[in-house]
Amino acid sequence: MKKLTALLLALLMVLAFAACKTPTTPEEPGTEATTAPEPVDEPTPEPVVEPEKVVSPEDIKEQAEFDVMTLGNFEYGKDYSSLYDQYGKGITLDDVTEDDEGNAYITVDGEEHQLGLDFLTMAMVYNTTPTAKYPTEEDAYAAWWRMYITRWNYLLPEVPLYSNEYYDLYNAQIKGVQEHPTNPFWSPTNALIDWTSDKEDHSIIIGNSTELSGQFRYATFGKSSPAASDNDIEALTTGLETVVSNKEGGYQWNDTVVDSHEEKINEDGTLTFTIKIKEDLLFSDGSPITAKDYLAFPMAFATPVATEASGRQVSYRTTVGWQGAYEKYTGPNSEEGTKEFSGLHLIDDYTFAVTVPEDYANYFYKIIYGAFSPFYAAAVLGEGVEIKDDGNGCYLSDEFYAKDAEGKYVQAAAIKKLCTDTSAENYAAYPWSGPYVVESFDNTDASAVLVKNEYFKGNYEGVKPGIEKIIYKRVVAATQLEDFKAGGLDVIAAITGGAPTDEALKLADGSDGKYVYTHYSRAGYGKLGFRADYGPAQFRSVRAAIALCMDRAQFAKDFTGGYGGVVDGPYYTGSWMYKAAVAQGMILDSYATSADAAIEVLEEDGWIYDAEGKPYSGEGPRYKAIPADKINDNDKIYQSKDGTYKTVEVNGVYLMPLVINWFGTADNEFTDLLQTGFRENDNVKAAGMIVYNQIGDFGPMLDELYQAAVYGFYAGTPMYCAFNFATGFNSAAYDFAFNMTIDPSMYDDYSQYYIKDAADILWLNK
Repeated sequence: MKKLTALLLALLMVLAFAACKTPTTPEEPGTEATTAPEPVDEPTPEPVVEPEKVVSPEDIKEQAEFDVMTLGNFEYGKDYSSLYDQYGKGITLDDVTEDDEGNAYITVDGEEHQLGLDFLTMAMVYNTTPTAKYPTEEDAYAAWWRMYITRWNYLLPEVPLYSNEYYDLYNAQIKGVQEHPTNPFWSPTNALIDWTSDKEDHSIIIGNSTELSGQFRYATFGKSSPAASDNDIEALTTGLETVVSNKEGGYQWNDTVVDSHEEKINEDGTLTFTIKIKEDLLFSDGSPITAKDYLAFPMAFATPVATEASGRQVSYRTTVGWQGAYEKYTGPNSEEGTKEFSGLHLIDDYTFAVTVPEDYANYFYKIIYGAFSPFYAAAVLGEGVEIKDDGNGCYLSDEFYAKDAEGKYVQAAAIKKLCTDTSAENYAAYPWSGPYVVESFDNTDASAVLVKNEYFKGNYEGVKPGIEKIIYKRVVAATQLEDFKAGGLDVIAAITGGAPTDEALKLADGSDGKYVYTHYSRAGYGKLGFRADYGPAQFRSVRAAIALCMDRAQFAKDFTGGYGGVVDGPYYTGSWMYKAAVAQGMILDSYATSADAAIEVLEEDGWIYDAEGKPYSGEGPRYKAIPADKINDNDKIYQSKDGTYKTVEVNGVYLMPLVINWFGTADNEFTDLLQTGFRENDNVKAAGMIVYNQIGDFGPMLDELYQAAVYGFYAGTPMYCAFNFATGFNSAAYDFAFNMTIDPSMYDDYSQYYIKDAADILWLNK
């Protein structure tokens, strides 16, 4: 049976083959030849070409960033508000929930709201009521701080690129530097009180790259940004504060000065500190320091008299009674205000009180409202002027408000002379309260000589200065090491970078003990910052893509020469709150380098078009579609620096090009490295992003960042959305309240990154 089946199959295959065969040559004679039919020419049908899709309004997905862009068209307080302004004041950590990624939420009237940067920075310092889970104010602060850093890390309003190590190089004749080193919160001018000098005259020579102006009594007098060197001299000659910033970067009461202190919440919600100072405190001339000397400075500088002297009004808004009252009192027969500063009270010769408004009474750093420094009363008030208190608050006797024939305050001229006169006679006219006094200032080379104050009781640890004399001068970075080796400097502070650090360490290691060094990590970083409300940089996807395109770890290694690293948020790893947040489980995105990840985040956010609104093909920059009713005027005219790529309108929507106009500062190694690490970065190009740059001075760069002629350089039309500079976190107060505001009345003055977090917007009419 099997054989029969096989034969039948074979026969069928032969027949099938014969039927399909088409002979191409004549067969043998006597056989009938067959030929294939001639082909018929028929027209080839045209391929059907679908028209290439062009973007239209219907293609744009709703995005939170678009809500932010529209804020300029609405009225704050009427159409929208911030979530914190509306609901934040009553919130505690018990009301907050978190998801697995660390995002924080509150639920109000059944509606869940994510917490944004403004809410978190405000709550961080004003909502630190302890809870069962967070039993101390410090625990609560650290929890809010962790949520803020997590949100910041996601939104990435700037890209940290390096956090360097600092090295301080010393002449070994300066003793105590190893046992009492510097750190980000404790500079050489703070630390040297613990040091001694084996030099013949027991001196130390230190300096700063900024030039001394000689304005030492009050460095910020008439200025918004005093020279760092002037600040140093003021710090060395001012002391005996009631509250101090300590070596660990925290605030504490100064037990050397304060005999007792009380803190009380009043019935009206205000907070009063009552402070009694010790009765053995002396100025540098041996005269006693009393409560009036602690009150003299705020009493004088809170008045129109001091405003006339300096041209700037000093704000005391955190003290009851200043705003709208004491600030406007112009003297006897004043038509406005009142002569009493109701928030300041003189209780007796060694006791005074300060009252803080309700809005600030629950501030996490409220201890700073109890911070006062003694200032020789007659120096700022004038001889014979008294501070009095009849029970309604302190006031100054009428002599303080005396005017000359031209209607100018007599004491205003005296205050101006006190603060700006750089003569030896002026320095000697009134005593000092700090560990050192100014002996002389040389106007020709801008150097100062300070000598020990023999009457100084000690710092907050009770330590008195051991170094007899300080010579303070300007330091030139290019020649400082040669100056140091020649004996012209005893300290070079904050050496950083590969080559300078290598050179300094080589000198110390080969000096046979003549030179020593200490080092610490920087509390801060160099960064690529953004104008995060303008151009492509206003979109989180672009900022994230830039971070993903850059090899930040390698950049940090290249820039610091291996003496540094990189962080993933605005923090110092040595700070107490960072350690506490990590212990609470904080996890951050490190933005590991990946061009593919950058492309993915861009495409998810709609950077998928070319300049004609067609799907992006890989040529030129990507474009993002923005609805016509959402885009603002500045973004409508956004273009590359050379004008090659511009925002264009297609089918009723606007297409913004993914070009970054970056402003870098001149003569800066950081800027130089960004040329390859950012502008010419292959990952940046692969992601469909093009970077243009401008090199210039720091002032013009800041004007472009502010989009205002603060320094007189801004031309009026915005251009740049990326900038490189640095930032620091070396203050004892980590406080960004109001810096992330969406309130237009504060935005221009307070914005830290010009970022408006969409999570902070609460629409009132929806």
